Amino acid sequence: MIEPRRERTDMATIIDQRTTRSATLPSDARLEMTAGVRAMLPWLVGVVPFGMVVGMTARTSGISTTVGLATGATIYSGSAQISAIELIDDGASIAVVVLSVMVINARLLLYGTSIAPHWRGTGRGFRAAAAYLLVDPSYVVGMHGYESDRRSGHVHYLAAAITLWVAWHAAMLAGAALGGGVPEWLSLHYAVPLFLLAELVRVVRSRPALAGAAVAAVIAVAGTQLPLHGGLLVAVVAGATCGFVTEGRTT
Repeated sequence: MIEPRRERTDMATIIDQRTTRSATLPSDARLEMTAGVRAMLPWLVGVVPFGMVVGMTARTSGISTTVGLATGATIYSGSAQISAIELIDDGASIAVVVLSVMVINARLLLYGTSIAPHWRGTGRGFRAAAAYLLVDPSYVVGMHGYESDRRSGHVHYLAAAITLWVAWHAAMLAGAALGGGVPEWLSLHYAVPLFLLAELVRVVRSRPALAGAAVAAVIAVAGTQLPLHGGLLVAVVAGATCGFVTEGRTT
């Protein structure tokens, strides 16, 4: 009679442990979601004005405002969206528009290669959503989340990335509503370089990063006249290469 009681006791212990885990997981998930949202909030200082610029561009261009705003869901990248809107407005072919967007967003391939190992073993639905939401701020915040706690990194990443997505579209709608009625002194178009500068300040933490950022900045400015906004891609590649070379020399 002793063994059955012991088995029942052991089973009760296992059930209690599973119940405790299931009760704590939602709370942990909520905490990680909150952490992801909070980590993204500082980025919105630069993202929101940038999104408003895109919305204003969609409103004041010669194409339909709806079509311009739709680039937020289909392209979801500020500089690429502005390029696409301007090219469509100029009557460029679909092939040229698509090629331009691909060139500008080519840096996302580097981000994807870097963060992809953290997504191994996840379902296709998660990987598709995570890849769609992958842009500069979501990559940086997501990587910090994975480095802190890989187990809860998925929740952290999605919470931050969705916050960014919602804020971006809200900013575009606000910019489209304002249209050309923004006072000259506000100069929201300066939000684009200010946003990029804010990103630069955030990521520069070492000598290799500083060297890479400096090279990328110089090439980006010098390459503003390259076709299809190719200067941005060249700057990213050159900056990354310089950073790797500098890091190799210092180690």
